[in-house]
Amino acid sequence: MLTAYYVHRLPADYETTRIHARARERGARWDDAQDLYFKAFLLREAGQYGASENSYASFYLWRGDAALRSFLLDGHYENVTKIFGRAPIQTQLAIDARRGTATTARFARLDEIDIPADANLHATLLQEIEQNRVEAGQRDVVARAISVDTLRWRITRLTLLDSVPETNEPNEPNPQSGASTLFQVVHLAKPLLHTL
Repeated sequence: MLTAYYVHRLPADYETTRIHARARERGARWDDAQDLYFKAFLLREAGQYGASENSYASFYLWRGDAALRSFLLDGHYENVTKIFGRAPIQTQLAIDARRGTATTARFARLDEIDIPADANLHATLLQEIEQNRVEAGQRDVVARAISVDTLRWRITRLTLLDSVPETNEPNEPNPQSGASTLFQVVHLAKPLLHTL
């Protein structure tokens, strides 16, 4: 499994209702995509849920690299770049992904934490997988995915939730989760989510 994630920063005066309309229009096209566990259409609106700026993001959990290759070669990413420009795509190896019991994703919490150079890498990754299993069992979780960037040795945790997280202020550093960003989910395409 692989995750792919990119963010487009939007002007302060950008009409974010256009993102909602785009997600409604384009989201349905992803609802039956092959080899895609889910794609989250994400939005941050300045002044809401701790956001200081407007941004539009997409987070994918792919079954494998062939699906991500097709996404790039079949022109799907070009549909985004024509409007928002070409953003770097952070691609990582997913080490664990699980479906939760909640059904409607309204928020996504993205936590990124660097793995210290002197940490036991094997133990750290196993601990992340175990934590993912426990967290995915929380009642408000729709899905949870953990991935690792092996270039920067950074863990990314994505949690799709049906309500605003109660613990910690969004977008604030936290010793256990590192940098944390809260997004609104404007659409969740979930063709293979039921198989996790």
